[in-house]
Amino acid sequence: MGDKEGDTFDEAVEERVINEEYKIWKKNTPFLYDLVMTHALEWPSLTAQWLPDVTRPEGKEYSIHRLILGTHTSDEQNHLLIASVQLPNEDAQFDSSHYDGEKQEYGGFGSVSGKIEIEIKINHEGEVNRARYMPQNPCVIATKTPSSDVLVFDYTKHPSKPDPNGECQPDLRLRGHQKEGYGLSWNPNLNGYLLSASDDHTICLWDINATPKEHRVVEAKTIFTGHTAVVEDVAWHLLHESLFGSVADDQKLMIWDTRANNTSKPSHTVDAHTAEVNCLSFNPYSEFILATGSADKTVALWDLRNLKLKLHSFESHKDEIFQVQWSPHNETILASSGTDRRLHVWDLSKIGEEQSPEDADDGPPELLVI
Repeated sequence: MGDKEGDTFDEAVEERVINEEYKIWKKNTPFLYDLVMTHALEWPSLTAQWLPDVTRPEGKEYSIHRLILGTHTSDEQNHLLIASVQLPNEDAQFDSSHYDGEKQEYGGFGSVSGKIEIEIKINHEGEVNRARYMPQNPCVIATKTPSSDVLVFDYTKHPSKPDPNGECQPDLRLRGHQKEGYGLSWNPNLNGYLLSASDDHTICLWDINATPKEHRVVEAKTIFTGHTAVVEDVAWHLLHESLFGSVADDQKLMIWDTRANNTSKPSHTVDAHTAEVNCLSFNPYSEFILATGSADKTVALWDLRNLKLKLHSFESHKDEIFQVQWSPHNETILASSGTDRRLHVWDLSKIGEEQSPEDADDGPPELLVI
C-alpha cells in the first residue's frame, strides 16, 4: 500500500471512530446534561464569545442571549456574525423523556435547534481568526484577520445584512504586526486598550481612542518583542490595568508591565511547558492565580507571587490544548479543550483527594467532567 493510500485509510478509520464516539455521546446527553442544543452553521467558526447582554421577554419560558461568531469559508465572502440564542429559563419545564428522532435530541423545549439565529452579518477580510468585544462598550468588536491588520467594528454602525459587493469597511484598522495571529485581549480597566499576539513573535498594544490617520488607520502605541517564536495568546490581568501575560511557541510564559520602559524584557519569564504554549487565562476571583495550556497536553497552574514553582499540572488530555478558561461563577473551576475533541472541566479544590482504583482509571480527582 502506497503512502497516500495508507494515509487515506487511516483518515477513514479516524473519521469512523470520531462519528462513533459522537453518536455514543449524543445518545447519553440526557444523563449528562440538563440541556443540549445543536445548531449547524453554514461555515465553520474559529471563534465564539458570549455577549454580556440578556433579554427576558415577558411571559416566555426563555431568555435571549447573543453570541459573536465568525466564518472560515472556502474562498467565499467571510463575515463577522452576531447570533441570538434562546435559552430556557431555569424554571422552564422540559420533558426529558421526549426524544426527537430526526434531531437525535432529548428534551421538550420546542424544537431546540430552531432557537439559534444569525442576526447580523458584517463583511470581513478573510476568515475571522478571533473576535472579542470591548468590555466598556460591547457593540465594539475587534477581529484578527489572515493579514497582519486587526480590525475594529462598531456593529451598530453597520447594516444587519452585508453589502453584496463584499467590501469590508471596518471602523478602524489597527497596524503594527507583520503577520497574522490569534491572541486578542481588551483591557477590562482601561477603555480602548487592546493587545494582540502574532506569528511575527510580537505583541502590539493600541489605544483605539487615539486619532486615526488616513483610511481610519491607528498605529500601535507599543510593540513588545520579548518572545523568540510565534506568540499564541495574550491576556490582560483582570484587576491591574498595567499587567498582562503572553505565551508562545518558545514554551515560555511572560508577564509584562506597561509602566516599565523596556519593551523587549518582560517583568517575569517562565519556562512554562515542554512544548508550545497555546493559551492562558487569569482567575477572575484570585488576583495571583493563572492557568496556561500547551501542546504538551497539560494545563499548568501558576501563582504570580512565585513563578519559579508550577503549582499544579492537570494531566488527562490526549492531545494539544488550545483553550483554557476559568468559570465566571466559581473560583476553583477551570475548563480546557483541544485537538482531542474533548472539553475537560477541572476543580482545583479536589486536587490531592484520595481515590478508589476504579475512579483513578477515569482520571485524576480534580477532573470533574469530560
